[in-house]
Amino acid sequence: MGFGQGAGFLLQGLRLWRTRTRLMLLGIVPAVIVMILLAAAFVGLVLVLDDLISWATPFADDWADAVRTTFRVIVFLGVLAGAVMLSIVTFTGLTLAVGDPFYEKIWKQVELSLGGDVPGRGVGWIRGALDGLVLVLMGLVMAVVVFLLGLLPVIGAIIGAVLGLVVSGRLLAGELVSRPLEARGMDRAGRADLMRQHRGAMLGFGVCVQACFLVPFGGILVMPAAVAGATYLARQALESQPS
Repeated sequence: MGFGQGAGFLLQGLRLWRTRTRLMLLGIVPAVIVMILLAAAFVGLVLVLDDLISWATPFADDWADAVRTTFRVIVFLGVLAGAVMLSIVTFTGLTLAVGDPFYEKIWKQVELSLGGDVPGRGVGWIRGALDGLVLVLMGLVMAVVVFLLGLLPVIGAIIGAVLGLVVSGRLLAGELVSRPLEARGMDRAGRADLMRQHRGAMLGFGVCVQACFLVPFGGILVMPAAVAGATYLARQALESQPS
């Protein structure tokens, strides 16, 4: 499976908004709760960020006005880019943890529509919360990398944004796809091996989900579809395995 097929799985998930509207509406409840909390935190950061940067860079106080302003604007944009990447990954991790019962209903419905063996239960709330915490920690590392890259003159912000989109997308895909696989009893090593065999599809799916999350309120509408799309991807990956 390639990049385009991975993107197609998200489209399959989005189609459920037309065919299973009530089920998908359940999936936006945890997304709305987490989005409100993260939006409040992000707005708070923006409001104090200028003062924080001035406090953290006293060595620039004696620089020429133009140089000091340029430097602090670059730092501001770097922190902002890192915060965006972190908030998206955090949104996914927290939403999956908070909304595990809701999303279990969605992926089970997808499994039923595809036929065959359907797992009896999901990974559980505690395990889901732990997986979400790991995703948040990885997102924090990614945010630091994006911030540091953003400090590079001219091209830093572009490189940081592209790398953040690709790496964060892959992290999101891994977390989303791992849940239906883990529900089938597949251990971490087995899941990692299966996902490596379909790198292109994982990347295509994850990047598209990540790009949708960058759109205001996109994460709320796309999150249930992403859970469904990840289930489609997982089933296709399993069925492509030699018997």
